[in-house]
Amino acid sequence: MTSAAPLPIPRAAGSLPFIGHALRMRDNLGFTESLRDTREPLVEIVLQPGTRTVVVQDPALIHQMLKALAPTLDKGRLYDKLGQLLGDSVVTATGRPHVRKRRQLQPAFAHTEISRYVDLMRTEVTATVAGWERGRPLDVREAMVGLSLDMLAKTVFAGSLDDAVFRRLRNDLSVVMNGVGVRLMLPDWAERLPLPFNRRFDRARAGVRATVNTAVAELQASGHDTGDMLSMLLRAVDEETGEPLTGHQISSEILTLAVAGTETTASVLSWALYELARHPAIEARLLAELDEVLGERPVTFDDVPRLPYLNRVITETLRLHHPGWLVTRRTTEETRLGGWTLPAGTELAYCQHALHRDPARFPDPLSFDPDRWNDAAQEPPPGAFLPFGDGKHKCMGDRFARTEMVTALATMLRSVRLERADDRPVRQVARLTVRPRALRMTVLPRNRPERAH
Repeated sequence: MTSAAPLPIPRAAGSLPFIGHALRMRDNLGFTESLRDTREPLVEIVLQPGTRTVVVQDPALIHQMLKALAPTLDKGRLYDKLGQLLGDSVVTATGRPHVRKRRQLQPAFAHTEISRYVDLMRTEVTATVAGWERGRPLDVREAMVGLSLDMLAKTVFAGSLDDAVFRRLRNDLSVVMNGVGVRLMLPDWAERLPLPFNRRFDRARAGVRATVNTAVAELQASGHDTGDMLSMLLRAVDEETGEPLTGHQISSEILTLAVAGTETTASVLSWALYELARHPAIEARLLAELDEVLGERPVTFDDVPRLPYLNRVITETLRLHHPGWLVTRRTTEETRLGGWTLPAGTELAYCQHALHRDPARFPDPLSFDPDRWNDAAQEPPPGAFLPFGDGKHKCMGDRFARTEMVTALATMLRSVRLERADDRPVRQVARLTVRPRALRMTVLPRNRPERAH
């Protein structure tokens, strides 16, 4: 009895000698969405010569990859590159080191810690909105990037930095965050060219590390616990050696948190504000919920589960405008995925953006409809909706991120109304995340009706 021939994996159209799919990747979102249109469970693409990348498109196979096969996979080229740029952290580590780092950081994202961060987040949002000039246009994405950086930096360094040092750190983090998105798409040798872009990135990365190292040394010398994330990281120990984290290790974690956390949060908040401006009925319904639940008081951590419609708005934004482009894994040994056998060293990837817009799982996928999440029985199958990933590498900051988004939107929307200048759709661009291009909106005061007494 002969064994069955291995199932073939089709290659995407448009591959050229020496450069693979480089030309098609100039429109990387359009290219990955065109792969979905093939209806093939697996499609091979060539991102760089000599490297085989298989895009997994079937939700059941993605679920298998992230759950059952997780022990035999590492994180792939995307995370290799992040590690080179930012250092070894919980996001870039694999295997046993990842487990150790995850346990070290887990206390920072515990329920009690996140509840303490909400007041800091709300204060930053209030200050940011107060600085917006009414009646003038606002670059929404840039404003959300700044707000996300401020919220993260305040929760990490709430009591550890003076204002001047904080502003310098914020500027350095902004440079690093923007630079990583470009460098991820460049070959390694391009980073060593003596270009102004490279020098600026290197200076900013060194500046972040120097600031963190100084803050660590001063906190250690004082013996104080300032109640922020930095103090928590100083208390963490390596479970194998019993040694505390070094300043370099702490700065790697903070760099990665800044790049991975603020960029994604900024993109989701920007898209949420865009969709609410396009759908006045949805915005009105959301404002009614905020008015009913909060009255005149500010939002608190306990309110997060008490705002179901706001949570559905965020979930629908994560579906329609997910900031993730390609998520990678790599086989470390011969691996069976569904009916396919993949050799060691095969790069695997899936695209949350394309996955979440699949009409086979999400009827009328380009419509913004928070009520599609109103019925748990209609939820998509495993592997079809992955706002924070899945398996052992699922984002450990998912609850932190959702709390941050609820706090920001609940605070902003009750103070101001953002209005589009025209009805033209905003283009999407994929860099480090899928972000809006040229999203400018006019800031108007929110005229709220007086409450009956």
